[in-house]
Amino acid sequence: MDIAIFYIAAIVAVGAAVMMILQRNPVASVLYLIVSLIAQAVLFVQLKALFVGALLVIVYAGAILVLFLFVIVLLNLRGEKFASKKPLFDRASKITLAVLLFLEFVILIKEMAFPQRMDELMVQSSPDFGGVRPVATLLYTKYLYPFELTSILLLVAIVGAVIMAKREKSDEGDI
Repeated sequence: MDIAIFYIAAIVAVGAAVMMILQRNPVASVLYLIVSLIAQAVLFVQLKALFVGALLVIVYAGAILVLFLFVIVLLNLRGEKFASKKPLFDRASKITLAVLLFLEFVILIKEMAFPQRMDELMVQSSPDFGGVRPVATLLYTKYLYPFELTSILLLVAIVGAVIMAKREKSDEGDI
């Protein structure tokens, strides 16, 4: 049963990530990203990393992506603006992504056919893998500066979106 849940969650995560990239509507892209993050959270829960799975759902899907949705709605971005411009390499990028995804599936099936090699490559995780203490220790020691820089980057992006939206509103009012 665990293997079926793993395969379903993995297929949903990869499929939603591909659909997120292929969408022209930014709201639909954010919604596909939420689906992908929830599927990844299921994978972390299967690895017994409950805290990391909960962080994915609460922090990323529940907070940061809601901020993305607010910014998209605030800027009044519509899919029609993006659909009018056809990228030069649109078809080539889709074919490249399809070929890469196909190769990934071939490698996955090959690895499934020879499971003894997988056991050699698997590394035993520590008993507290994905727990609060190891995540907090890494986050507030080794990765403190990237963590703080990310929060500053998000703050600047939100302030910039608000300023852009105010300018657009004031330009519409002058007409």
